[in-house]
This record gives sequence, C-alpha cells and structure tokens, in this order.
Amino acid sequence: MAGAKLLWRAALVAVVALAGMVGAASAQLRQNYYGSSCPSAESTVRSVISQHVQQSFAVAPGTLRLFFHDCFVRGCDASVMLMASNGDDESHSGADATLSPDAVEAINKAKAAVEALPGCAGKVSCADILAMAARDVVSLTGGPSYGVELGRLDGRTFNRAIVKHVLPGPGFDLNQLNTLFASNGLTQFDMIALSGAHTIGVTHCDKFVRRIYTFKQRLKYNPPMNLDFLRSLRKVCPMNYTPTSFAMLDVSTPKTFDNTYFDNLRYNKGVLASDQILFTDRRSRPTVERFAANSTFFNEAFVAAMAKLGRIGVKTGSDGEVRKVCTAVN
Repeated sequence: MAGAKLLWRAALVAVVALAGMVGAASAQLRQNYYGSSCPSAESTVRSVISQHVQQSFAVAPGTLRLFFHDCFVRGCDASVMLMASNGDDESHSGADATLSPDAVEAINKAKAAVEALPGCAGKVSCADILAMAARDVVSLTGGPSYGVELGRLDGRTFNRAIVKHVLPGPGFDLNQLNTLFASNGLTQFDMIALSGAHTIGVTHCDKFVRRIYTFKQRLKYNPPMNLDFLRSLRKVCPMNYTPTSFAMLDVSTPKTFDNTYFDNLRYNKGVLASDQILFTDRRSRPTVERFAANSTFFNEAFVAAMAKLGRIGVKTGSDGEVRKVCTAVN
C-alpha cells in the first residue's frame, strides 16, 4: 500500500511538471503548421480516418479516448502508440489495455498515408496525426468542425507504470476529477466539457456493474440512477456478464456527437458514477444544465477544452522526434 501511494505521488508530480511546461512548449503550436511543408497532410488524415469510421464506428470514440489517454500520461507525444515486443508499454497497462485496436490501426494507416505523400516523409509527427484524427472524428459524427493546433514532436519513451495512476476512474467523485484535471492545467469547466466526449462510444460492464446491483457497501458513493434505466442496464449486463459485454454511454444518440449526454444526466441516466456525479454534485450541475440546454455553448466549450488538452506536455527540440512509424522510435 505504501508503495502504491508513493507511485501515485510520483505520478502527480510528473503530471504537474507536464502542466508547468504547457505555456512554453505550446508556443510552437499553430494551425496550418504543415501548410508549406506538407500541405495535403490534414486532408489525407481526414480521408483515411473517414474510411475507417465507415468500416468500424468504434474508431470514432476510440480515437478520442486514445488522444485523451496519450495527453494525460506523458503529454501529447504519441507515447501511447509505442509498442514493446514484451508488452511492457503504455497500451498494455491499466485503462490503456482497453483502448480500441480499430482506432490504433486507423492512426497507423493515416501515418503511413502521410509518409507516402511526395515530400512529406519524416515531417508530420504521430502526435499531430492523432490530434488531427481526434478533431476529424468529432465532425464526422455530427460534432463541430474546428482548426487544430499542430507542431508537436513525438516522444522517445513511455512510462507504463504510471498509466493507472494518472487517468480518471469510473468511480471518481467531483473532487477527484477536479484534482486530476487541475494537475494538467484544466479547470472543472474544461473537465465537464471533455466529459461530453462520452456522447459517443461504449463502456464495458465491469466499469459499472457494482453500481447497478447490491454492492452499495463496497462503494464509496453511488449517485442516483433512473429506475427504468437501471433495469435496462441489468438486461445488458446481467450478474454473469461476459468480459466483452458493454453498454452505450449515451443511450439516446450513441453514434452522434451532440449534447444529449448532458440531458441524460439531468434524468439520472449516466452509466458511470463519474458521469452522473457531474449533475448530482451541486458545484458542477449548473454547467451540465447549460450544456444540455445549448448545443452551441457545449460545442464551443468542447473545442476550447480540446485545444487546452492538446497543449499538455508538448515535446520540443531534442526532447522529441518525428517518428517514421508510430509504433517505434526512430
């Protein structure tokens, strides 16, 4: 237990240090960064990602999750894409172990397509391709279109050990969420906006099964849940559920990026405790209500929060490189 606490503290120190570097490192970021060096980069990435979303919708929420996990662990440097032959990498640790293989494949294919463009080999980082792809899946599923800041370098290392300590858990309360996001330079408002990414995608039963059955004595807290919704989740996730069983995070419009996720919270239809607490806690409820009532307000907040997220831990100079392939350092 003592060792786990020390690792948690070390992880927090690491992410606080990353947040402290945001201002200086993010100064190199700008929209249309590849306008001269590789002008077709963004359209090529969008084309590849669009094809993959059509083949597997899991690519859309999977790409958003991939980007978020990458930025929160070591900064936005595509370290989450690095693969070790023995499995000792970020993608095989903690919550990263359930990252979408379809999304990972789509990013790798987008990188290969950009590398094949005339004059573009070795110029566009995997970190930037992941940021572009995250932007593209939002608009491809009905969300806002926006310009994305580019100019990141790829990291040369990964840190498997801290993955499970620096990502939000499905049972986090508002204090835990605020503390974790603040350590990355993000406010409660940003956190709620980014939570709106749960308007698309799924979560596996093991992340909420205790919440829908009689395990209250094992839970620190359990936000309220709509009774009919509870019954529907029990049908999707019976007590003898299989490891692959899942539920939609937004039961109303699971394949459309919109503000319905927040409206669901108003009716106690949040699947994860960490989602429902955003409405249950009076400190965050007004923001949820505003997002639920005004889709434009939510879209603008989400875009702004994604820009801040994308500035975390940006690598500069000798701290990074432009990888030839996303799965290995040069």
